[in-house]
Amino acid sequence: MSNPEYNAMELMICLASRLLENGAIVAVGTGVPCAAAMLAQKTNAPGLVIMFEAGGVAPQLPTMPISVGDSRTFHRGLMATSMCDVMETATRGMIDYAFLGGAQIDSYGNLNSTMIGHNYNTPRVRLPGSGGANDLASLCWRVIVVTNHDRQRFVDRLDFVTTPGYLTGPGAREAAGLPPGTGPYRVITDLAVMGYNAVTCRMEVLSLHEGVSPALVRERTGFEIEIPDIASRTTPPTAHELEILRTQVDPHRYVIGRGSKARDESAA
Repeated sequence: MSNPEYNAMELMICLASRLLENGAIVAVGTGVPCAAAMLAQKTNAPGLVIMFEAGGVAPQLPTMPISVGDSRTFHRGLMATSMCDVMETATRGMIDYAFLGGAQIDSYGNLNSTMIGHNYNTPRVRLPGSGGANDLASLCWRVIVVTNHDRQRFVDRLDFVTTPGYLTGPGAREAAGLPPGTGPYRVITDLAVMGYNAVTCRMEVLSLHEGVSPALVRERTGFEIEIPDIASRTTPPTAHELEILRTQVDPHRYVIGRGSKARDESAA
């Protein structure tokens, strides 16, 4: 699974950036989503419109912001507005992509960022909660999740449904009053890239990363997941993507961290 040329975080950020096409509008937070959006702006999508929950609209990010309210999220932007305007933009159906995360995700792309345990009043772990995640997942066209792949995260049943995916399956989002055609789109992990079956709305593997077997994905997934008999292999990061990521997007390694021999030698 390991590659001496790049680490898992670099791989996931590069893969996420490729999903963002030129001219699209994406709602991001800090960390991995921001790094992916910045990389896309500097490579395949120079006209990508980035929106931050706190109100920064279409900035040309100079360096990595540390929060959604960081002044850099407004740098050379079109607007310095408010959370209300950003959420209204989602309500009008104008946000193409939203990056979200959580402590748990199930086979229908529902997310839990509220609690771990079986009693809301006395949970084992109290998590930060929704923030704007529920709104964005309900109203944006395509939701992208980037996370590590293990059975604690990929669960058969969430301890709490914070953010809607396809809820209980086909037709459930529409029955709940959510806009048709919206919902989960891709899940990128350190093992694979996954999407959702058009008929069942369940998560399925689209490609496996280098050195990853179907058995390993099944072992680390807490629900049944469809994997093609001959699975595609993920296209690895290019040298150009890695150079931009390491030197322009995250030169201080706040997000990508260490772990690549090639990167460490080039930075020496």
